[in-house]
Amino acid sequence: MPRHLVENAPRIIALANQKGGVAKTTTTINLAAGLVELGAKVLVIDLDPQGNASTGLGIEVSGRTLTTYDLMVGELPLDAVIQETTTKGILICPANSDLSSADMELVSNEKRSFLLHDALRQPDMALLDIDFILIDCPPSLSLLTINALVACHSVLIPLQSEFFALEGLSQLMLTIREVRQTANSDLRIEGVLLTMYDKRNNLSQLVEADARENLGELVFKNIIPRNVRISEAPSYALPVLSYDSGSKGAEAYRALSLEIANRYGLQQKIHEATE
Repeated sequence: MPRHLVENAPRIIALANQKGGVAKTTTTINLAAGLVELGAKVLVIDLDPQGNASTGLGIEVSGRTLTTYDLMVGELPLDAVIQETTTKGILICPANSDLSSADMELVSNEKRSFLLHDALRQPDMALLDIDFILIDCPPSLSLLTINALVACHSVLIPLQSEFFALEGLSQLMLTIREVRQTANSDLRIEGVLLTMYDKRNNLSQLVEADARENLGELVFKNIIPRNVRISEAPSYALPVLSYDSGSKGAEAYRALSLEIANRYGLQQKIHEATE
């Protein structure tokens, strides 16, 4: 029998922002690692044709014979596509450039917005014993991103601490609202995560103040700092939590993971399981 640590698991969270360079993939990898440290089992869905999440978790391009493209377009079973990663407890459905053509290939498919939704709700899903599914979306509001928004329970939005950061959120928020009205009425915003934050920089502080004033409790309490260890870790195909466990970047992602885990009673479940 499955031993899910999260009620109504798997909990599906899409990480989305149509702007590139906001630490979306970095957050996907390190949130997964943080949740695994807390006892969860995590599946990462790489939905970006660049395949950076796959690379960052140790999946070589030559090893991506079956990918998210095959899951959605080829409608293969999930267990045929997922792979183990270099981090124990994290599984991945990898991606490659095949996904670049998915938008055009799917446009005539009547189920085009629900392909990922259906793929993540296959009958054998429970056997995988997954607590969280994290979807790393491409930096666009394409059909791939729409699939993620239809498939997920909530959206985590990384927000780089820079000028005009909030202005780029308007189109994403509008898209989320449209998906909620037409295809996924239960879709909600998991939270807005400030990334690349430099506390020595007045601009970062202004962006934080502006975000908290306009978005209120949607903004996560924890913030991801600008940290060289976070930037270095992907080149070693490791989360920063493994690459430099004591770094400020690792500590920040652990704090974020705990903030999310507490929302779903993960800590309580672990406590009950060890009593």
